[in-house]
Amino acid sequence: MRKIIIFFISILVLFSCSNSENIATYEAVPLTVDWPSNFPEITYNLDNNPLTDAGVELGKKLFYEGRLSSNNALACAFCHEQAFAFTHHGHNLSHGVNGGIGFRNAQPIQNMAYQTSFMWNGSATHLDLQPIIPIISEVEMGETLGNVVQKLSSDSYYQEQFARAFNDGEVSSENILKALSQFMLVMVSSNSKYDKYVRNEENTTLTLIEQDGLNTFEAKCASCHATDLFTDQSFRNNGLSINPQLNDLGRYEIGNNPDDLYKFKVPSLRNVEVTYPYMHDGRFATLEAVLNFYDSGLTDNGNVDASLLKADGSYGIDLSDYEKESIIAFLKTLTDYEFLEDERFAEF
Repeated sequence: MRKIIIFFISILVLFSCSNSENIATYEAVPLTVDWPSNFPEITYNLDNNPLTDAGVELGKKLFYEGRLSSNNALACAFCHEQAFAFTHHGHNLSHGVNGGIGFRNAQPIQNMAYQTSFMWNGSATHLDLQPIIPIISEVEMGETLGNVVQKLSSDSYYQEQFARAFNDGEVSSENILKALSQFMLVMVSSNSKYDKYVRNEENTTLTLIEQDGLNTFEAKCASCHATDLFTDQSFRNNGLSINPQLNDLGRYEIGNNPDDLYKFKVPSLRNVEVTYPYMHDGRFATLEAVLNFYDSGLTDNGNVDASLLKADGSYGIDLSDYEKESIIAFLKTLTDYEFLEDERFAEF
């Protein structure tokens, strides 16, 4: 079975009583990732940030580090819980320091090496840049990168870990972001029932209703939720009614292009069973509600994606009750329990 395997090459390191000598004798070990055979090629350029054991370990520590926030308590993991594919379970919108409430639903962290843009509106175009947005947001972590560097630089543990992970050994904003990226890059979800089925592993088969759901999904959903990543990574207006409390303009905020009004990134459906609530504002609590919306709840806000136009001029996707039931059965085959329970991603 092709699983993501991270090969830790054993090396012998001799430690003395001096921290500086410990740091000097450690050599970071490259990590090799066996990327899933049913996935497309990764888009992240590893040449600019090679994966190492020390880099991934540091990135994991930083992911669970509260000092990345202004109150020294709110870590990335606060809004990204592993059991729910690293989403903010049960919260429509992300929460932050001092009781702040964000503007959008926290997205999953999975298969980041394959993505070309990040955030619901694509405001980050590189994985190394993405963490800056929540760190400096007043309603999320409310901190500055300069303050984070100062706090971590004064900690002897981090002094040692950065020296282990990076050639220059510096506790710098660049290295903080690269370490976080390294951790997120190895967070690959690819061992669901569906994956084992398409890779012909463990004699895995789909039930009749799951197969019916897959067939309907391919016919009516896969134009947007494409490839085995289950997203084409495009930005689309799916006909959601405007939330008056947020008045979120979506991708329009990036370049003020009228064609981008109310467009949001097509989310991956991997682990969608556990990533509720759904949509950019978390308005739907269940998959049933999502499919009912696509069947009969779309609003013509003047910019709805053409793929959702019906022959009668209205918008939506015609779905029978059984088609909805079977699609949900299929979507549950995308739940990757190995990923959700993988100790490599859990807090120390």
